[in-house]
Amino acid sequence: MPFLALEIKCQLKGITDLHPTDTDSFHWHLKLKCTNCGEAPDHWQYVVLNEMLEVPGSRGEANLVEKCKLCGRVNTLTILADNFKSYNIEDNEKWQKIAIFDCRGIEPFDFDPRDEWIATSVETGNPFRDIDLSEKEWVDFDDKAMEAVEISEFSAQFTTVRDPKKK
Repeated sequence: MPFLALEIKCQLKGITDLHPTDTDSFHWHLKLKCTNCGEAPDHWQYVVLNEMLEVPGSRGEANLVEKCKLCGRVNTLTILADNFKSYNIEDNEKWQKIAIFDCRGIEPFDFDPRDEWIATSVETGNPFRDIDLSEKEWVDFDDKAMEAVEISEFSAQFTTVRDPKKK
């Protein structure tokens, strides 16, 4: 059972602690591939932490339960709730893990950040709410610091990580 970390890399200017506004209801928009047959539909699907589904033929639950249209295998993806992290300016322009997914038979290969992000001004501590990253960039103005703040060069990748529950 692989655990895949969603890592993002971007250039922050004047802000830090970039993260989804509410991780419980945030829609993680992903493109997914079946690890059994390699089927990778070109459409976005979303998973939400507070939406659980029963896994057929099991006593378990997952945030996404999907039957592959090509091979018929039932695959699951679960968001690990205690593993969210913010993207911080201290490691600006470096890959940083922001979420971890428990993937069984399915693997995310792309992430679309869309909207509902929040960050904090480096100078004043002011929160910037409702950041829309659907264009993978964002610009605003910090009135108290009298300077522009921005997010640019946004990219995402998935990397395999060891079981986060084992220390």
